[in-house]
Amino acid sequence: MSNPDGELPTEAKAIIAEEEALLGRVLASLEAARQRGDSRHQETQGLVAQLQVLRDEAATAPVADLPHLLHQMNQARALLERQGTTLLPDANAPYFAHLRVEGPAGIRDYLLGRTSFADASADVRIIDWRFAPVARVFYRYGEGDSYEEWFGERLSEGTVEVRRLVVIDRGRLTRIQSGTLVLARTPEGSWRQLGSGPSSQLAGGSGTAVRPGQLGVGEGASRREGSLDVTAMLDAEQFEAVSVAADQPLLVLGSAGSGKTTVALHRLAKIAFDDRARYPESRMKVIVPEEGLARLSRRLLAPLGLDKVSVETLDSWAAMAARISFGAKAIKLWEDTPPLVAKLKRHPALRLSFAARLGVLKSSVTTLPQLRKRLAEVFTDRRFLEGVVSRSNGDLPLTAVDETVRHTMLQIATPLSRELEGVDPERLETLDGKSLESDTPDALAGTLDLEDLPLLLFLRFQGGNLGAVGRLVHVVLDETEDFSLFELFVVGKLLGEARSCTLAGDEMQQTSTSFAGWPAVLAELGIRDAATCRLQVSYRCPRPVTELARKVLGTQATTAAPQTGREGAPVGFHHFPDEAQAHLFIGEALRDLLEREPHASVAVIASSPDQARAFHRVVADMSWARLVLEGDFSFEPGVDVTDVDNVKGLEFDYVVIPDATARAYPAHDEARRRLHIAITRTSHQLWIVSAEVRSPLLAGS
Repeated sequence: MSNPDGELPTEAKAIIAEEEALLGRVLASLEAARQRGDSRHQETQGLVAQLQVLRDEAATAPVADLPHLLHQMNQARALLERQGTTLLPDANAPYFAHLRVEGPAGIRDYLLGRTSFADASADVRIIDWRFAPVARVFYRYGEGDSYEEWFGERLSEGTVEVRRLVVIDRGRLTRIQSGTLVLARTPEGSWRQLGSGPSSQLAGGSGTAVRPGQLGVGEGASRREGSLDVTAMLDAEQFEAVSVAADQPLLVLGSAGSGKTTVALHRLAKIAFDDRARYPESRMKVIVPEEGLARLSRRLLAPLGLDKVSVETLDSWAAMAARISFGAKAIKLWEDTPPLVAKLKRHPALRLSFAARLGVLKSSVTTLPQLRKRLAEVFTDRRFLEGVVSRSNGDLPLTAVDETVRHTMLQIATPLSRELEGVDPERLETLDGKSLESDTPDALAGTLDLEDLPLLLFLRFQGGNLGAVGRLVHVVLDETEDFSLFELFVVGKLLGEARSCTLAGDEMQQTSTSFAGWPAVLAELGIRDAATCRLQVSYRCPRPVTELARKVLGTQATTAAPQTGREGAPVGFHHFPDEAQAHLFIGEALRDLLEREPHASVAVIASSPDQARAFHRVVADMSWARLVLEGDFSFEPGVDVTDVDNVKGLEFDYVVIPDATARAYPAHDEARRRLHIAITRTSHQLWIVSAEVRSPLLAGS
């Protein structure tokens, strides 16, 4: 619904008039303050000049005149200190919210902005939303609520009379939101009321996403006593894939929400139930890239009766296999590998160069010190590394060479503790109880990167010497596009000749440069005859979302468009002049949503951990907002504030992308894939919010 200006309700017209008058008063007050500031600036310049004259006179004055001159200089300095300039709010957007409370001091209006400013004569109070105590009232209470808050040692009580979001762009009021009432100024200058249409409000999706006890299409299965019925929630295409013979490798491809994980886990269940003797749970494994998907997979396996199947992330699996192979005490891990170094160590170009450089090592070269020495030789050889960069076809910059060499040299250095062996340990501790090398480059000495572990296992397993690492009878690799070739080689060795496995993936959802194509994936696993199933229907996302996701991929969308299972709410696009307004708008919408739909699952998916933290700070006082940056999803109703790297394979009722900006998602292929992943996590409705400059990937949307 949209009402032209002349048809606005009386209440809406009154709100517009009030907010326009308030803005006019604020702008006039700021202009007056700015003029006073100009006058003070001229006065300051005069004081600076006067002080310089006094200094010159003092340099040549008789001793008897010095006390008087010094007294004048001190007075001038004191006046200068009092003339300190005050930062004024930006008149283009001086505030973004209006709070009116009736409290101990009567009725007061407070305006939330980024810079504090007060003019008692004009009844203008702009408060900094980050620090002002009264701002808590705005975030914690709704219009009409009674509030009770401690401001320092004083208890303040009152009632919230007005609580509105406003958008001011270039000094002009362009949008007002008061509860469910949304008013917007048209390009022609008139006002219209935006209705509660499907794109203007998050609504109607409670209970549609995957949560314990509420599994959506393809995410669960019913069981009959003594046997497993996997047909209830699978379509014909999925059932055919699940029914592939256990000893046949299966590659399941499909777009986001097509049921790849569903098929992989149901096939694992069917194999286990059909032949427990040959396929015991203790020798089956599910490996996924991120902790969030690992937690979800465990929850989905439990009702299938497979809670004893080990589900591990790539990092935890590699770490465990390495500790079993080389001894837990021998490995000292460094978990903060420089991004460029990590990228090089996982890149397919390194696999090709590695094989050419080292070949197959002798069976006698299997100890950790021996293999570490081989790695060190490789990662300190600039010519070799330059060859890797050259083979990467532009994926790796030349700066990766210097960074890898520098990082490796620090890791192969003799640890300080060994150099100072024999010295009293107490003398090797700092005042804060830390070791001498803590928080210094020396801390790297003697460490291995997480990315080194698959390389070491690759070198050891080449000759078939698995040591104490047990063979697997079946493995599920989910989001296989994010596995490196070294990791795949090791998995292949653990599977042995049987090669019983299920690989699920979508090249359009890769978040790293480790993917070398499906033929290379199969070859690394030693598979020549995999059955391939490409799922054609996207069950998760409604049509408007799948269409936008494909548009964002652009030329990266190499496969045919997936069939969408259903229609749905249009994608909501919301743009604001700056980030603070965008975040406040989202927080308000989420508060309203969870009041109406307390059982909804919502994800605010930022482009990076830093951006997720920035938004979470805005809603930190709201108990329903959980910051999830280590995959520790609870899968309970509420809001998870997270980033793209944590959500692969997951789904939520609602998804809000809070930073769809040109900086976060520029026009290149990696950004296209990352934005595509964020977009396709929703099973009901998607909002895309931007501030300042919108991402070029959304042009025309």
